[in-house]
Amino acid sequence: MDDRTGGLHSYDPLAALGVRLAARRLTVDYRADGLHVVNENVTGCCAETAHPSDLITCRRRADDGGVPWFFTSWREPIAPAEQVDDAAMYIYACLSRRPEERS
Repeated sequence: MDDRTGGLHSYDPLAALGVRLAARRLTVDYRADGLHVVNENVTGCCAETAHPSDLITCRRRADDGGVPWFFTSWREPIAPAEQVDDAAMYIYACLSRRPEERS
């Protein structure tokens, strides 16, 4: 992620997002390629996927003037990185749907 470098006191949007998701009882794992988020309270869609999960990244969005945004692993924009609470609610909702509720 372009925005994860800096000094000791630099702000990391993915770290802030991880704190909010962990507070919602989601499992978060900070990786070099992004924030892996798992909802272990919901059954996954199939045998290969025990629980719903996603890899969230933060990068600059060209069509928004280079503003940092959170993105899903499908490269879908979630929210600007400054809107951490909105992003957390969106991710929580997506990973909390039961298999029968998914389209």
